[in-house]
Amino acid sequence: MREAGITVIGGFHTPIEKDCLEILLRGTQPVVVCPARGIGRMRLPPAWKGPIAEGRLLLRSPFDDARRRVTAKLAADRNRYVVDQAAAVLIVHAAPGGQTEDLARDAIAQGKPVLTLSSPHNAHLVALGARTVDVSNLADAIRSVLDSNQRTKGHA
Repeated sequence: MREAGITVIGGFHTPIEKDCLEILLRGTQPVVVCPARGIGRMRLPPAWKGPIAEGRLLLRSPFDDARRRVTAKLAADRNRYVVDQAAAVLIVHAAPGGQTEDLARDAIAQGKPVLTLSSPHNAHLVALGARTVDVSNLADAIRSVLDSNQRTKGHA
């Protein structure tokens, strides 16, 4: 994703997501971080300052500055906000019956393309309507979906 130049939007809250953000920030593509809280009083990590100054890291939040602590409800609301903002959704894995599966179901119901890695562990996502992609051509698959979305919107 970093090498492909595709804008990535996410909460980047969990440890693995923070690791992914660190990798993404080493690239040149735009990244949008959506914390599950207000951003007015947020302390920026030093690693974010350069990408913000370069105009390739943007902070967005649907919450006012009174929301200073992350809660499970705010995280769920933030995840829905991220899906609303995204042109396509990549879900690497979702536990069957879990909140991420619900998010995938909602995105598919909205007509958003949902992609997931080709794995037997993601069969429930495919059954909902997610498209499988191979990790080796992930960027190409995402570009194809985004291009297809643009063509469809141009003819609507």
